[in-house]
Order: sequence, then structure tokens, then C-alpha cells
Amino acid sequence: MYLGNSFMLVGAPLLLGSLYGLIIGLVSIFLMSVRIIGEEKMLLNELEGYEEYKKKVKYRLIPFIW
Repeated sequence: MYLGNSFMLVGAPLLLGSLYGLIIGLVSIFLMSVRIIGEEKMLLNELEGYEEYKKKVKYRLIPFIW
């Protein structure tokens, strides 16, 4: 879901040729990354079994990178 949203936030401004839209999209992706980190902390504290899941699934957003 987050990866698809990232593609949309960058792809639409590129398709439309909007520099301001691209800047807003990149800022939005940064803010979404901060949200992912916060969500992961909450899941570790509140969801039983999430730590084992986290060991299986190593990447948060971009495979083999992050």
C-alpha cells in the first residue's frame, strides 16, 4: 500500500510536468516514512507476535533496501 502510494505521489506530478507537485510528493514520502517507523514501534508494543513477523519480513517499504 505504501509503495503504491509512493509511486502515485511521484508519478502523477512527473506525468503532469509539475515541479511543485513533485516537491510535495517527495515531502509526503518522507513524512510517510516517519509514519511507518512510528507505526512499527506501536505494533511491536501492542501486537502479539509482531516481533516474530518482523524477523521474517526484513524490509519495510523498498525490497532489499529499506
